[in-house]
Amino acid sequence: MKLTVLTDNTAGGRFQAEHGLSYLLETDGEKILVDTGHSDVFLKNARKMGINIQQDVPKIVLSHGHWDHGNGLKFLRNKTLITHPGSLRKRFRKRDHSPVGIEISSQEMASRFHLTLSEKPLKITDNLWFLGEIPRKNSFESQTTGFEFADNSEDFVSDDSALAAVVSNQLVIISGCAHAGICNICEYAKEVTGISTIKAVIGGFHLKEPNEQTMQTIRYLKENHVEHVLPAHCTELPALALFHKEFNSKQVKTGMTLEFA
Repeated sequence: MKLTVLTDNTAGGRFQAEHGLSYLLETDGEKILVDTGHSDVFLKNARKMGINIQQDVPKIVLSHGHWDHGNGLKFLRNKTLITHPGSLRKRFRKRDHSPVGIEISSQEMASRFHLTLSEKPLKITDNLWFLGEIPRKNSFESQTTGFEFADNSEDFVSDDSALAAVVSNQLVIISGCAHAGICNICEYAKEVTGISTIKAVIGGFHLKEPNEQTMQTIRYLKENHVEHVLPAHCTELPALALFHKEFNSKQVKTGMTLEFA
């Protein structure tokens, strides 16, 4: 399995960066785009690497319906788009009611893409699952939210999902933002796939500081003997520093290619 970082918060070499996330995943002979960031940076970086997203990548997985993961969709069309139905909802920040959802309307989304909307896990290839809605079972993740819907009700981003790839009978878990909690995601990936060994976790962990949630997450990943811990995107510097100290984590940068066998 090969993962190429098309967009992330940190630039690598000659590649651009933005606040967003987009990965190209290659597994089982298929190419799948995971999120699109919020501009066309993912396309520009892909071109520098000789990758033609529009021509060569038929499927997109949208991890959840936030602008920094889905606004890049306006630069694409005529692909299968897999996501949770809640990704299409209008949503806002609590602090000032500014929009955080995707710019494209649900009607335009349906006209641009072949939509596959699923709350349930969905097998994309022989060894790759879209996890659908993540059960939130532990006591330390997803306890509060900074988001709300148009009617001011709380938005816990229930559409937040992830991908689980099986590589040599081990899991590689790819997260967009982990609003559901990276540990909840890992546990559900085990349940869905029937695989209990986690080889790698990469993506946004949505951890900001060395608080109880961050420490519990580190404890969980250690207890599960995760070989590669690669927090990115929405994981802020104080938390990143802890992950580097505990796991010698690499900094995820645009243009980076990771291979798991």
